[in-house]
Amino acid sequence: MIAFDRFVLANGLKVLVNTDMSTPLVSMVVLYDVGSKDEDEEHTGFAHLFEHLMFGGSLHIANFDEALQLAGGSNNAYTTCDLTCYYCTLPAVNIETAFWLESDRMLSLAFTPKSLEVQRSVVIEEFKEHYLNAPYGDIYHLVQALNYKQHPYRWPTIGRNVEQIERATMEDVRAFFAAHYYPANAILVLSGGITTEQVRTLCDKWFAPIPSPAKSPRLLPEEPRRTEYVREEVERDVPTSLLYMSFQMPGRRHKDYVLYDMLTDILSLGRGGRFNAELVRKQGLFSSVDASVDGTIETGLVVITGMLMEGVSLQEAEEAVWKELARLAHISAEELLRVQNLFETDALYQEIRTARRAELLAEYELYGDASAVNSRVQERAKITTQMLEECANATFTRENCRTLYYRAKQEGRA
Repeated sequence: MIAFDRFVLANGLKVLVNTDMSTPLVSMVVLYDVGSKDEDEEHTGFAHLFEHLMFGGSLHIANFDEALQLAGGSNNAYTTCDLTCYYCTLPAVNIETAFWLESDRMLSLAFTPKSLEVQRSVVIEEFKEHYLNAPYGDIYHLVQALNYKQHPYRWPTIGRNVEQIERATMEDVRAFFAAHYYPANAILVLSGGITTEQVRTLCDKWFAPIPSPAKSPRLLPEEPRRTEYVREEVERDVPTSLLYMSFQMPGRRHKDYVLYDMLTDILSLGRGGRFNAELVRKQGLFSSVDASVDGTIETGLVVITGMLMEGVSLQEAEEAVWKELARLAHISAEELLRVQNLFETDALYQEIRTARRAELLAEYELYGDASAVNSRVQERAKITTQMLEECANATFTRENCRTLYYRAKQEGRA
């Protein structure tokens, strides 16, 4: 269980505190409710670009990383389609340094041409290295466009193309900051050797004076319900063909999200997962095959990806997956207990580290209520095999499927 206190500043900043005096460290998370879904299609990649710009210096701190390292801390950040998260861990005695750094860049990020050009170059190089020049690098661009036609999830977090990042202007950057980086659009979480009273005092000093507009409503198009099977094929110079299949599902806040998550565990979690037992070890069709939920806040996906063994055709591999999905009409009590126990073990392990506790609290608060983090194991304990079987029957249908054949060139048209 992750015990925590919660309070909200007058400017709208939500603050959560998990006190653990057994550690001399404190982890801080600042989560902003902004991701690539908040971009427009002519300016994609901005949320991720801005993640980098936030390390480019603020009004009173020229180098964020250097100041934190001098206080004995380490930090990083990540961007998804739904959120942007900044996190650091440092000795509790130096925690005020983190408050100083994070509040200064929330209030007065330094918008300099040099910072923009440096970070733009870093992002473009990342785009080229991981998406343009790497084997299978373009697959995320392909599958997002395949899965979404209306919702801004249809482009990846890195951006639709390099050219849009290259065209980003200082005016664009300032506008994005003003629209999304303010206290009422953020969640601040601390976990470790610090009390709620200490956090209140430091928040009053560093964050409370920051002005904030009211949180703006988010108006996003709803992705239409699928009505027909769609398959696309590409051919690339890669060592092995890859099969990708996806099925539309509700978003992260939906009451049935847990059912989809557990179904993918039954299919591919550990050596006992059905895919591994049947398609990898017994039939030898795949070198690896995995099922997962993408966990997006809006309409999401159950995703199945598999790397084919040499000599296996994509059509043969897909039909084998369909047979395994049909077998979800019968789920044993032993399988259900296995995935429940594995989840509980993983949940307990995650709660050991202050950094992960802080992230979990921030994420669940964004989903609606941080206290739900403490009922996630019990939530799964209430699930029955019948509930899972009914969910599988409704979800894994041909008309709800989007399939990509990512064919290795040497395979030809087998």
